[in-house]
Amino acid sequence: MNKGRKTTQEERVEIVAFCIEHGKDYGLAMEKYGVSYQQIYSWVRKYEAKGVEGLTDRRGKAKPEDALTEADRLRMENKILQAKIKDQEMEIKLLKKLKELEGGDW
Repeated sequence: MNKGRKTTQEERVEIVAFCIEHGKDYGLAMEKYGVSYQQIYSWVRKYEAKGVEGLTDRRGKAKPEDALTEADRLRMENKILQAKIKDQEMEIKLLKKLKELEGGDW
């Protein structure tokens, strides 16, 4: 297990996007970014529940000091959505290939 390290919100968004893009392969994301499996799993769950705002580190803070601008929030959200689209495209290609190998038509 990797020792935890500090991450910025941008890094968390990048890690979540990578993990989603690769079919929620937490182990692969863990190896690439040097963050624990549990932490990546937690970030993905928080993103799914609350979006990009769920990835904000709120420990010890009553209010976020440097709240994201709308443009920053949308940019981060877009990055994750692009990763989801890429993951879905790979899944569709896989299903088409499987159907092709089984001899069926779409």
